[in-house]
Amino acid sequence: MDAATITARLIYRDALMLVLDKPSGLPVHRDGRGGETLTDWLDDLRFGLPRRPELAHRLDRDTSGCLVLGRHPRALARLSSLFATGAVEKRYWALVEGGPQEEAGTIDLPLARRSPDRRDWRMRVAEDGQPSLTHWRRLGSVDGLAWLELTPVTGRTHQLRVHCAAMGWPILGDATYGGTRAPRLMLHARSVTVPLYPKKPAILVEAPVPPPMAEALGRIVQDAPAMPAAPPADTAP
Repeated sequence: MDAATITARLIYRDALMLVLDKPSGLPVHRDGRGGETLTDWLDDLRFGLPRRPELAHRLDRDTSGCLVLGRHPRALARLSSLFATGAVEKRYWALVEGGPQEEAGTIDLPLARRSPDRRDWRMRVAEDGQPSLTHWRRLGSVDGLAWLELTPVTGRTHQLRVHCAAMGWPILGDATYGGTRAPRLMLHARSVTVPLYPKKPAILVEAPVPPPMAEALGRIVQDAPAMPAAPPADTAP
């Protein structure tokens, strides 16, 4: 990773907010596994401001796609409030093994950590866990794989991965929760919709589907639906 690479992954920019297309395999913070993190490169995203941007939410190391940052403290406070109250809509695309027979549904399963060790991020379904809710929609399926759109209502650690595995459809490439090995975790934060400005329409940002996942989607639908390019970045400082 270098400064040019991280800035090239910027898919939205305005005076308050940045949205990055985070690559799979890059952690947003130190996670005990060593190597570089996204925070190592945030100074390269200041674009003339005195402080670096900061994360408004998180994505797992192995999940790619839309990651929102606030450009200064007031912007970060506004974005953090929107995420905390559920005002930001996040949509993910996943390739799962097996998959549901129904067209759409909701997973309502509470989640808790597997271990009291705070260094262990693995989660499990638990009656005494935190409420966790995910809406899903099946976009296509073939040869034992299904393409799902997942919309988390809550934001628990590994929520989508554990919910899919608990339903009997682990995400492809998710060995932690029972998925078959693959070149990467087939989970992508496809879009965010952020009602950032009260008197303006909500901002929709879409992250392009990465090649390994796009190739797999081609197995599900011969003519995959058009995947619109990300909106151009605003050049406001």
